[in-house]
Amino acid sequence: MRLYAEIARRGFRRYATYRAATLAGVFTNTVFGFIQAAVLLAVYASREEVGGFDASEALTYAFLTQGLLAPVDAFNASATEIGARIRTGDIVTDLYRPVDLQGYWLAMNLGRAAFHALARGVPPFVVGALAFDLVLPNGAQTWMAFTASVVLAVVAGFALRFAVALSGFWLLDTRGPEQLTVVVVLFLSGFMLPITFFPPWLEGLSRALPFAAMAQVPVEVFLAAGTPGHALAGQAAWALALLGLGRVVLAAATRKVVVQGG
Repeated sequence: MRLYAEIARRGFRRYATYRAATLAGVFTNTVFGFIQAAVLLAVYASREEVGGFDASEALTYAFLTQGLLAPVDAFNASATEIGARIRTGDIVTDLYRPVDLQGYWLAMNLGRAAFHALARGVPPFVVGALAFDLVLPNGAQTWMAFTASVVLAVVAGFALRFAVALSGFWLLDTRGPEQLTVVVVLFLSGFMLPITFFPPWLEGLSRALPFAAMAQVPVEVFLAAGTPGHALAGQAAWALALLGLGRVVLAAATRKVVVQGG
């Protein structure tokens, strides 16, 4: 565990060096938070509740999801690196290391997520709270449940991206599957809008798949909507299932490796 903790620490430090990119990301997430807020306020001008959320809860949802985009890595930036290493043949170096490949990238991803949660997750929400009447948890138990939910969302997101990136062992170029994954995750996870706004059949489909665990569920835990224990158990089940899927794909991919590149 000490080795993985050190890898996570280095992942945190690695992303902390990109100060200009971090500031640009904070600005972008904040601006899009205000854009979403404006759209939602227009919706709530003619009604008091939509999808079980009132106006304050919907605004809270908008800024929370903007803060979760980078930690959960909804745009697939970290997994793209794995796909690129498979394409160039550098993955062989990773396989030679005396550390589990999935464990290495998970630890690196947790360090990256920790930095983005602090540097890009908190500022947009604070700005939103200064501009609007956002909802805040009223107890330490809810804050702890939300923290655990975010960690599980990060793990579930990583596990899915890792399995998709490993398709490069067969496809050689993973950019197509990765971009398709981004579109599906953004829509069905609740990053674009709460899945409770969907028709019942589409909301049910979203909750039956792992995507809701990456955005919708953490926000519902934050807003104390539903039972936190049930929500966390569902997230943990999906995280373990997706990690298991990654192990199966990795085992199949590394039975025989043909190196691409130089």
